[in-house]
Amino acid sequence: MMAGLTACNGSDKVSSSGSGSSDAAGAKSPLEAALASLKTVSQQTNGKNSAKVEGTTKNGTATQTMKGAMDWSSGMHMAVDITQSGGPMGGSGKPMKALYTPDAMYMNMGMPMGGKNWVKYDYDVMAKKMGPAGALIKDTMNNNNPGRSVDLLVASGKVKEVGKEDVRGVQATHYNGTLSVSELTRMQTKNVSEADLKALEKQLKQAGATTETIDLWVSSDNLLVKKREQMDSKSSPYDSTVYYSDYGTKVSVTPPPASDTMDYK
Repeated sequence: MMAGLTACNGSDKVSSSGSGSSDAAGAKSPLEAALASLKTVSQQTNGKNSAKVEGTTKNGTATQTMKGAMDWSSGMHMAVDITQSGGPMGGSGKPMKALYTPDAMYMNMGMPMGGKNWVKYDYDVMAKKMGPAGALIKDTMNNNNPGRSVDLLVASGKVKEVGKEDVRGVQATHYNGTLSVSELTRMQTKNVSEADLKALEKQLKQAGATTETIDLWVSSDNLLVKKREQMDSKSSPYDSTVYYSDYGTKVSVTPPPASDTMDYK
């Protein structure tokens, strides 16, 4: 969950290592060229405000697929169908409805509980009950958009162009970068306290996580079309791939009525 919530503070800091310097003729190095390209991708992608999304996440023995659309023009609004299988919680294999707003996530489990069809996960409550992980979830849900993974690689200064590849019929440029857990926790948050950052980093290291690898595929019109995030972890390896399409699509998210909602507590 934490690895999948990749975000950052929008910093434009670039590594000052020798690999990023221009040559005597003023030509950009491969690193500088990749960073410049990704800054344009971030601006173009974030400026579209909405997109259709489809992805698969493997976390340990659990696999989750999702399909829907998201709008990040004024906080994060997303409506998706989620299917879960494997893992300690198992899964019915049937799609579940999920709605995301800037304040909470709502899940329709497909069966009434206590006479209610929806479970509400309030981010403020999660931040209090789950500690550092909850604080990260709240922070990310309040500041989420596809371009944040792009911003993260730009801020790290650790990125390279891999080459050209086909992504579902779209010719795309592939970029890759690897960050340490320490870098990841500090660059992927906006409003998380120093104490929570240290605790989160400790939790990830205790789980055996040391690095996260991010791969991005970008179309010729500078839009993110595919993202893959992989975090090594001895206890629960994480691998998430998301596809983005139909930028500018209309997204409508209406939270369920309180009378049909149960708080996750």
